Amino acid sequence: MEAGEAAGALLFILAVAAAVAAAVATGAVNFTYPAAVGSVVGPSPTSSGGGWWEALAWMRSCVVAPAMQAAVWACMVMSVMLVVEATYNCAVSIGVKLLGWKPERRFKWEPLAGDEGDEEKGAAAAAAYPMVMVQIPMYNELEVYKLSIGAACELKWPKERLIVQVLDDSTDPSIKNLVEKECESWASKGVNVKYATRIGHKGFKAGALKKGMEWDYAKQCEYIALFDADYQPEPDFLLRTVPFLTHNSNVALVQARWVFVNDRASLLTRIQKTFLDYHFKVEQEAGSATFSFFSFNGTAGVWRREAINDAGGWKDRTTVEDMDLAVRATLKGWKFVYVGDVKVKSELPSTYEAYCRQQFRWACGSANLFRKMTWEVLLAKQVSPLKKFYMIYSFFLVRRVVAPAVAFILYNIIIPVSVMIPEVFLPVWGVAYIPTALTVVTAIRNPENLHIMPLWILFESVMSMHRLKAAVAGLLELPEFNQWIVTKKVGNHVAEENCEVPLLQKARKGLRNRVNIPEIGFSVFLFTCASYNLVFHGKTSYFINLYLQGLAFLLLGLNCIDTSCCCF
Repeated sequence: MEAGEAAGALLFILAVAAAVAAAVATGAVNFTYPAAVGSVVGPSPTSSGGGWWEALAWMRSCVVAPAMQAAVWACMVMSVMLVVEATYNCAVSIGVKLLGWKPERRFKWEPLAGDEGDEEKGAAAAAAYPMVMVQIPMYNELEVYKLSIGAACELKWPKERLIVQVLDDSTDPSIKNLVEKECESWASKGVNVKYATRIGHKGFKAGALKKGMEWDYAKQCEYIALFDADYQPEPDFLLRTVPFLTHNSNVALVQARWVFVNDRASLLTRIQKTFLDYHFKVEQEAGSATFSFFSFNGTAGVWRREAINDAGGWKDRTTVEDMDLAVRATLKGWKFVYVGDVKVKSELPSTYEAYCRQQFRWACGSANLFRKMTWEVLLAKQVSPLKKFYMIYSFFLVRRVVAPAVAFILYNIIIPVSVMIPEVFLPVWGVAYIPTALTVVTAIRNPENLHIMPLWILFESVMSMHRLKAAVAGLLELPEFNQWIVTKKVGNHVAEENCEVPLLQKARKGLRNRVNIPEIGFSVFLFTCASYNLVFHGKTSYFINLYLQGLAFLLLGLNCIDTSCCCF
């Protein structure tokens, strides 16, 4: 057992202990109340003295309420799992920050050739640099193709030791022609740019990357840097990441952090930034610092070619080919390094529709990978039992299944319905203390996003509907589980001086195509429950929260967030 794994296990145990102590202090361990729910005495529906109203009351108290109560306790268990996981990740992230436990302290890192300027001192110095290939997969990327190709070609690295491979799967001939001309333009400047196409689009991105690795020149490269079409690495990206690979033979991947060029374009992009800041600062940092494992983000990273081959190469069996490769490489004993100080500019989805499609692809693919890989993780011989537990329980079960399930079922179904079923008991620690704790651990590493947290919570409440649907589709392999839709980009059309988000396509005609029916329908349900609770509030008063949730569903159903100016 390695030191990082031992420290991670200790912190996880402490997080569990803290949760247990909090449960005891708040009376959460008292499960005696539900036993009384099913014992409510009322007229049988067949009793001669009972009318239809009494029959409904009996059905509610003796059938519906016990089922609801069982669902409540299931959600309480999942809530505890979620808050323990979030607390653990936050504690690790804060510990890394306070102790200054940077990747350079955990892994050997030295500048190549002794000086960052040596790449310009001729062939002798260039020989100290390994061969690196930069892969840029594209699919009709009219708005951003120049940005990514230009950034890759301007990377500081000996020209004779660098290959930029543009994998163009575009279906529009005019776009393919523009991309090819851009490659020729950089080639005329002395950059070794390879423009590659293929017949068909089998496997989508994974298929393109796999095909790109088969070229003879690609086989000469030790390391593969990967950037999606809208990503723009800084010139020193390779100089800061590749040394982790050259000096540590057990490291397979170096992942950089994303920053965004359009995070202030609208309220939608601002909320996305909050979500992704937590992902990188907390989840990726915690995984790297403890178990040297996290999900490859699909871009802004450098792979060791040997590790890709050892793991079986790129596979197109899910829509998260990046996570698939990362898990398989980990099972072969390879380690990953997350370098949060290295930042790569990228673009966030500018429309709610595009963001929902992206999140569906990620959530569905990761849940489907959980289904496919669980047994392989359990049987892996090159991974410690602690790491297996972390991968199956924390990485897959809690984050990919439990999180969307409890967020949607508890807060969007059980709590609204409970206002009409007074026999259902909702413990205050489950509906108040745990959400508060989750908000705190989410915000503590992102203080700059604290003011937007209320809006983020409401937005995530809506997104939980899409993520749970995607997770179920992935777990059950429903017909839509392997759909791939490329996220639209706007590139240079995003103006920094104003808040207007440009349209990506012509405005859709017809009311049905301009609104999101599921969100609208759910807003009606929440407004109805809130109004009932306002009039017949009884012992609970959730109507304020329910009205806010209903408003969030309504606004997103009307697509009001796409062009909302961000004033935060």
